[in-house]
Amino acid sequence: MKNIVSVIESEIKGCVGKSAFVDGKRSITYADLLASAGQVSDELKKNSVKRGMRVALLCEDSIEYVILCLAVLRLSAVIVPVPFISSREEIDSILKEVKVNFLIFEKGPYVFLKVKRLKIKPGLNKEFFIFSRASAGNPPREFFNLNPAFIRFSSGTTGARKGVIISHEAIIQRTGAADKGLRVTRDDTILWVLSMSFHFVVTILLFLRRGATVILAGYSFPESLLTALKEHKPSFIYASPLHYHLLSRLETVTCEELSSVRIAVSTTVELPLVIAKMFRAKFGFELSQAYGIIEVGLPFINMSGAVSKRCSVGKILPGYQVKIINQDSSRSGEICLKGQGFFSAYFSPWKSAQEVLCRGWFNTGDIGKIDNDGFLFILGRAKNVINFNGMKIFPSEVELVLKRYPLIQESKVYAVSHPEYGDLPMADIVLRKGQENSFDEQSLRAFCYRHLAKYKVPKGFRCVERLEQTASGKLRRAG
Repeated sequence: MKNIVSVIESEIKGCVGKSAFVDGKRSITYADLLASAGQVSDELKKNSVKRGMRVALLCEDSIEYVILCLAVLRLSAVIVPVPFISSREEIDSILKEVKVNFLIFEKGPYVFLKVKRLKIKPGLNKEFFIFSRASAGNPPREFFNLNPAFIRFSSGTTGARKGVIISHEAIIQRTGAADKGLRVTRDDTILWVLSMSFHFVVTILLFLRRGATVILAGYSFPESLLTALKEHKPSFIYASPLHYHLLSRLETVTCEELSSVRIAVSTTVELPLVIAKMFRAKFGFELSQAYGIIEVGLPFINMSGAVSKRCSVGKILPGYQVKIINQDSSRSGEICLKGQGFFSAYFSPWKSAQEVLCRGWFNTGDIGKIDNDGFLFILGRAKNVINFNGMKIFPSEVELVLKRYPLIQESKVYAVSHPEYGDLPMADIVLRKGQENSFDEQSLRAFCYRHLAKYKVPKGFRCVERLEQTASGKLRRAG
């Protein structure tokens, strides 16, 4: 069975002395990165981490986070990324759903448990702890035959949260396919501002395979972003529309700061036309909009540089196929994809990729249209999921929390379009009889913050007399 870390080690032999990551005032070479990953692997092995075991990472983005990922993957154990902003309740839910064997964290709500300190190579200045969950339970037998590397959460095909299993072979195929468009080299300096809990498999591992230097600038936003631009002169930016909007508006950022940039990829949410126009007017080149799906990879990157195609995610990359089904009169319909690097299964509840795919095709749940030049335009969302700056929010999950609030009888969580964040989560609530004068939005918001990650908490609450339902008595989502 293949291993992505072995592939990285074999492909970067000529650049072991160059910087792999720069994190503020710290940096690490490829040689030290791999040596540290090997040392941490040995520590994990001593703590009984083995092939196929699920290891949850609850850590902030850093050089050490990358080391931990490589160490886990090196053992053919499975990474379960847990967003650092998650609530204790959400963390516990993930650990239970994925039958996590070990939790590695640097601080937070688990410090009181019986944990061991994990030794990291001297010179790296973060402290990590490992907690063993001996009674985690066992996954289906088929799981171990998949050579799993990651379990990531997605809406799946039904709009419910599911753990997406991605194998080492799929990662190798995905990174290779994405590079047909990105064309990363060891001469590239990548400016990175996104969360590694949500974005890692295709991008960070591709950058490592190619021996590029990655500048971590997601902390102390926006100061770190501006400092990185001025000090490191990146050739490649991987960011969200929010970041590009900021760069376009700030007078302190001039064309000179971006003069070395050969490609600026916009991802996480749809690129608004107004931001694309502002960026082009100020910096003189087009943003490259990308379209990634957890189950598939990164099959589209718009590298055309054409003004007429700036709202498109580009043409399908080699190794993938696309088709539009259930088309209307304007040729718009559901986007289906086929190709290499697909996911292996959903973990909870278990469902193999063969059961999900239709003759090898994956229905993304997105609505789109392909123009006469072969460019795909995303027009909407078929699945009931809210995309807040690249972070997925499942309405039913938030509604379950709202239902536990004593004054609320029922609720409906939905998306409102936003020019920078993509979607904003909002909520309509029906109060219990006689509680109208007792309701306090600030108290409700504080309740939500205790049980949900901050980004999942509705940005606005609206009290209504009733919620519209379908003929079968279910909550009407459309409209």
